[in-house]
Amino acid sequence: MEVGLLTPAQQEQMVDLLLALHDHYHPGRALDRALVRNHLVDNLCGPHSQIRLVTAELGGELLGFAAIYLVYSLVEPEPAHQRQCVLKELFVSPHHRSQGIGLALMQWVARYALDNGCGRIDWSVKSSNARGIAFYESLGARLVSDRLSYRMVREEIGALTGC
Repeated sequence: MEVGLLTPAQQEQMVDLLLALHDHYHPGRALDRALVRNHLVDNLCGPHSQIRLVTAELGGELLGFAAIYLVYSLVEPEPAHQRQCVLKELFVSPHHRSQGIGLALMQWVARYALDNGCGRIDWSVKSSNARGIAFYESLGARLVSDRLSYRMVREEIGALTGC
């Protein structure tokens, strides 16, 4: 298996994985392939994107991916802690799970984080995702019990701005 940053030659298969990811979060809600491809090319892989898409490939087939970005800490100025890696998404195609692909992706992300001066990797997981939680804990990750995650959607954002 080869793990590395997404290449242009992998983009069509990446669209397939993004569609599968969408179906994972929104079962039965169809999404236009062209829309997903344009989003991948123009935004996720666009010149202003901070996202790095990491793919796992075997025999020419993409099996899964991780989406990461790096940020600087506002609180930790020490060189060993001033950068952080954020794992936005880790997704392995359902029929390829439990084959070490998630581990390989996380190992690549960990190496990338260290190589880029990151002192930690942060991510969130749905509280109902027992399989994902068990996987992350098997890697040595710890639950950050004193943090909560909040979200505003477009309507709430508009209400906040008074629009």
